[in-house]
Amino acid sequence: MSLIHPAYPAPRYFDEEGEISARFRSATAEPDYVSAGTTYHYLSTTTSTDGEYGLYRVEMGPESGGPSTHFHKAMSEAFFVLSGSMRLFDGERWVTATSGDHLYVPVGGLHAFRNESAEPASMLMLFAPGAPREEYFEGISQLADLSDAERAEFFERHDSFFV
Repeated sequence: MSLIHPAYPAPRYFDEEGEISARFRSATAEPDYVSAGTTYHYLSTTTSTDGEYGLYRVEMGPESGGPSTHFHKAMSEAFFVLSGSMRLFDGERWVTATSGDHLYVPVGGLHAFRNESAEPASMLMLFAPGAPREEYFEGISQLADLSDAERAEFFERHDSFFV
């Protein structure tokens, strides 16, 4: 049986020798941002990956809310549960995801997430291509201080469209 595999992307690095450019971040590094029981670790930002992707470790306290159903017009999003249990919405149904479970949301895909359990939970969130999500994470704590028009502009600027 012959399988058809997609082609690799076109080369973007053209030197004959590799370079020293990798970046290591220890699991014990302090979080980059903490707000309302949720801790954010900015593992790879759009700045550090030249816009290729953004990868964030998010640690949510017990019974932490999350965003309601929404979609993105410019980026896909993926969730990988590290510990605890997260409620993930795939556009049709809510599932209880536990360590090792993964949800991929293509561009335009409806989704939502939250920690409804009495225990903390941790997950990786991947955005591709990269976007300045750290500005979004840090800004959501200030939404109550914004007018309706300012709030709408904030969500549109951060590619978050709620239904």
